[in-house]
Amino acid sequence: MGRASAVLAVLGLFLAASSAAQAQSALGTLRRESGNLVLEGVPARDPELTERIGRYLDNRQARFLDWMPDGSMLIATRFGDVEQVHRVAAPLGDREQLTFYSEPISDARAPEVANAAGFVFLKDRGGDENSQLFFYRLADKSTRLLTDGKSLNGRPVWSHDGKRVAFYSNARDGVSYDIYIADIEAKTAPRLAVSAQQETWFPLDWSADDSKLLLWRYVSANESYLFTADVATGTLTPLESEDAAKKRGRSARSSGGDKVSVKSARFAPDGRGVYLVSDESSEFARLRYYDPVTHEKRDVSPDIAWDVDAFDVSADGRYIAYVVNEDGRSRLTVLDNQMKLELSPPGVPDGRIRELEFDHAGKRLAFSAESAQSPHDVYVFDMGRSAIERWTRSEPGPVDTSTFVSPELVHYPTWDRVTGKQRTLSAYVYMPPTPGPHPVLISIHGGPEEQYRPGYEGFFQFLVNELGYAVVCPNVRGSSGYGKTFLKLDNGLLREDSVKDIGSLLVWVGVQPMLDRDRIVVMGGSYGGYMTLASLVSYSDRLRGGVDVVGISNFNTFLNNTSPYRRDLRRQEYGDERDPKMRAFFSRISPFNNSTSIRRPLLVVQGLNDPRVPASESEQMVARVRANGGEAWYLAAKDEGHGFRKKSNRDFYLETVAMFLERLAKK
Repeated sequence: MGRASAVLAVLGLFLAASSAAQAQSALGTLRRESGNLVLEGVPARDPELTERIGRYLDNRQARFLDWMPDGSMLIATRFGDVEQVHRVAAPLGDREQLTFYSEPISDARAPEVANAAGFVFLKDRGGDENSQLFFYRLADKSTRLLTDGKSLNGRPVWSHDGKRVAFYSNARDGVSYDIYIADIEAKTAPRLAVSAQQETWFPLDWSADDSKLLLWRYVSANESYLFTADVATGTLTPLESEDAAKKRGRSARSSGGDKVSVKSARFAPDGRGVYLVSDESSEFARLRYYDPVTHEKRDVSPDIAWDVDAFDVSADGRYIAYVVNEDGRSRLTVLDNQMKLELSPPGVPDGRIRELEFDHAGKRLAFSAESAQSPHDVYVFDMGRSAIERWTRSEPGPVDTSTFVSPELVHYPTWDRVTGKQRTLSAYVYMPPTPGPHPVLISIHGGPEEQYRPGYEGFFQFLVNELGYAVVCPNVRGSSGYGKTFLKLDNGLLREDSVKDIGSLLVWVGVQPMLDRDRIVVMGGSYGGYMTLASLVSYSDRLRGGVDVVGISNFNTFLNNTSPYRRDLRRQEYGDERDPKMRAFFSRISPFNNSTSIRRPLLVVQGLNDPRVPASESEQMVARVRANGGEAWYLAAKDEGHGFRKKSNRDFYLETVAMFLERLAKK
C-alpha cells in the first residue's frame, strides 16, 4: 500500500470511528465520570436548576435509635454527607456527634444497665449491605470490630446484664441467617448460637434471666414463626406447641385462611408470656399477649381493619404503646394497665410514626415522626405529665414549609381476577395549588410488599411547587397494609395484575380535570423499577417516559444474580425460576424481552454495589433499549447500593430526575 493509500485508509478509519462516535453520542451511550458517578446520555447540569432544587433538598432529619441508661438518647442525623450516631441529653439539646465515617450508620443499640461502657452500631461499605457490628466505648471514644469484616450482620439485641449482644450473620455459609452471640467483655470472636440451615432467622429479645432468646423465623411476608432458643445449648423450642399449631391449621383451613405472619414480638415483663403482632385468624395484624404454658391468647389492640405495625411495653408492664397504620397514616395509642386508661398523646405530627421505645424507667416513650410539613424528628411522650416533648427540631432548609402541600387520599377502581369483580385501590396525590391541568408523575413503591405512606418529601414538594407536577403515589395490589389477602394478589403467576392496576390508574387520571392525561411519567425503585419498565411496555402510548431506579428488568436473570442469601426469600414472592412453567412466564413478562414496546424516553439509575438488584439488570435494559433505537439516560454510582444514601449522590440523582421530568413536561 502506497503512502497516499495509507493516509486515505487511516482517514477512512478516522471518519468511520467519528461517525460511530456521533451515532453513539446520539443514542446517549458516551460515558463520562464525575467523582463516583458514572453518566451516559445525561445532559450537563443546569446551574439554575441545581440552585432551585437544592433549596428543597438541603434539609436535615433525625431518627431515634435507642435510649441510653442515663436517660439521654442516641439518634441518627446528618451534619455532613451521611447519617452518623449522635447523643442528645435533653429536649432540643445539642446533638453530640459520636461516630465520624464516610459511610452511613444504619443502627445503634445501647444496653439497659447503669454505667454501661458503650453501645454497638452497624455500618456497611459503599451500600453493599454487608453491615459490620462495632462496639463503641464511651470512655475513650474508641471502636472495635466485632464481626468478620465481610459478611452480612444485623439486628443487634443486648442481654439484660449488658454483657452480650445477639445478632444474625451469614458468616458461616453466605446464605443462612444464623444467630450469633458476642461477649463484649471477653473480646473473643462471636459464638454461633443457632444454625439456621439456609433459613432466615432474627433475634428479637432476651428472656428476663438472659437464659433464652426469642427468635423469629421469617419465610415470607405471609409466613413466619416464633421460637425460643436456649442460650447455652442452642436448643430450639417452637413458641406454640405442635398440638396448638395443628389446631390453628385446621381452624385456618376451615375458615378459608392459610399461613400466619408474625410481624414483631418480645417477652412480656412478667417473664412468662410474649407480646406479638400477628395476623392469625384475621386479615390484619393485631397486638396480642400469648401464654406459652396455658396457650391462652388475648387481644391487646382492638379487632379493626388496619394493621398494628409497631409496639413496645414498659419495663414494669404498666404501659403498652402501639401504632396502627390507618391507610398509610399512623395513629399512636398508649394503654395504662394500672389506671385502665387509653391515652392518645396530643400534638403528634399527622403522618408516619416509627422507632417506638420506652425508656428504661418506663416513664417516657420515644418515637420518630414526620409529616408533609415537618421533617423526620424525635419526640417523647411523658406519661406522668401526659405531654409531648420534642427532642430534635431539624432544619427543613431555605424553604417555607407552609407552602408544602399535604397529599390527598383518593380511591380508584380496578379489575380483580380472583373475585371477578371491581376492586378499589388507594393512592395519595400531591396536587399543585395552581390551575391545571398538570403533568403527572406516578411514583410506585418497591417491595412489592411495601406501602406508600405520606411523610416529608422535599423532592415531591419541588416537583409540585417548582415544576407544576402532580405526584400520584398508588398502593397497587400486593402492597402491605390492606390485609393478607390483598398482599398475595400479585404473587407468582398473578404478577401482571399489579401492572394492570397502573393501567386502571391511567384511566382514572384521564378523567381528572386537574390532571393532564397527555403528560404522564411513571417512576419507581426496586420492584417499583420493574413496575415502571412493565408500564412502559404495556402503556407506552399513554406515557411520556419513565424513571427506573435499581429496577428488575428480567426476573430470571434477577433471581440468578441476586445475592444468594436473598434468593429463596424472593422466590417466595415472585416464583421459582427453576420451575419451567414459571421460567417461561418470567420470560414472557420480562421488560427486557419486550423492550421493543418501550417507545418513550427512559432514565435508569443504579448503585453499582447493589446486593439486591444487581447492576446487570439495569445495564442489560439500557443496552437493549438503545439497540432498539430508543433513548436511555443512565446514571450509576460506584459507592452506592440499593438506592442512593450519600447526600451528594442523592442530590445529583434527584436533580437528574428533575431535569428529565422538566424536559418531558415541555414536549
